[in-house]
Amino acid sequence: MGSVTPRFGRRGAAIGAGVGTGAVGLGVGVGLGIGWFYSSVLLDTRRAQVFPERVVAVDTAVDAAVDADTVTLRRSRLTAQPGIWGLRWSGGLARVGPILDGDATTVVRRLDGGEVPPAGARAVIDAGPFDPDPSARGLRFHEVSVAMPLGASPAWLVPADGPDWLVLVHGRGGARREALRILPALHATGLTTLTITYRNDEGAPAAPDGRHHLGDTEWQDVAAGVRFARERGARRIALHGWSMGAALIGAFLDRSPDAAGIAAVVFDAPLVDWRETLRQQARNRRLPGRLAGVASAVTSRRIGIDFDRFDLRTHPPAVRPPTLLVHTDIDTAVPVGPSRDLAALAPGLGWPMHYLEVAGAEHTGAWNADPEVYEQAVTGFLAAHLAPDGLSGDLARWGP
Repeated sequence: MGSVTPRFGRRGAAIGAGVGTGAVGLGVGVGLGIGWFYSSVLLDTRRAQVFPERVVAVDTAVDAAVDADTVTLRRSRLTAQPGIWGLRWSGGLARVGPILDGDATTVVRRLDGGEVPPAGARAVIDAGPFDPDPSARGLRFHEVSVAMPLGASPAWLVPADGPDWLVLVHGRGGARREALRILPALHATGLTTLTITYRNDEGAPAAPDGRHHLGDTEWQDVAAGVRFARERGARRIALHGWSMGAALIGAFLDRSPDAAGIAAVVFDAPLVDWRETLRQQARNRRLPGRLAGVASAVTSRRIGIDFDRFDLRTHPPAVRPPTLLVHTDIDTAVPVGPSRDLAALAPGLGWPMHYLEVAGAEHTGAWNADPEVYEQAVTGFLAAHLAPDGLSGDLARWGP
């Protein structure tokens, strides 16, 4: 028999059209639902700790014939990173050093300090290997209160002999202890450091709507930190921001009258473009890239943010101090591409910028991968741009 073409009357055609429209409507509804969920995750201020890694074994020099205390971890992309990291489990934190041995399924790392993890524990690799405050790095500090638009917020003030200050700003979901890695090197240069908290942090006021605003309002808290330093006699002020902390600094430089006179900026794994970051996060969650656009549109409606203003390549800040931009090459949280682009575009934007890319480490892991290189880069750059008589000697390489 030949093929038979079904014949539908008007009622059948209406049913077919209705089914098609319903399917489209369902698809749109699902997309909006996922976009709303993704937006909610982005704006959520709660911090949920997860422990994806496994401690396989622990050997100590006391009870094993080894040259150093070691911990054996199940091999993963994160446990196999080079350098110095925190190993956090429920109730404890160890500092793990270089990889000493391993095979296809495990890595053996040196235990460099902190507590000894129990074998079998679930753990997480943490970019912050020190707890709980600057005393863990042998630094004298004051817990101070900074007057911010929503109320008083705690900060660590580490005084030093010099007249210049550095204000440090952590990223989304992070905490002040991010700064503990670099504080001793900064203190040794004579810089007084102020490591701030901002709205929705532990001990700081909550945003009125209980949400992150992704830098669109939090930059005002950076301005408060700068005012705190100026009111206490800071001669020159520089800023250092990790991840979304860099986005806060970018918004501050664009919108605040307090940005005038900022001497230098350090961006570590900066969030140069929110939309690119949302696309990366969608890929991480195995979501279609177009849903990142839905999520950004939903987020814009919910908190009023203009994501165009958070693309530093096309909307550089009004104030553009000399900037050291540091990023790692395998960052899966905040993509390195926009940082590379910004560094290449910077001369045409009238933005003095030096770019340092560090190999082999994840998000904000440049210090962890090579502390010596990172500390020399940051302290050398800041010394050059905070020096009262301009550049001289080896510091000239950090010029614009």
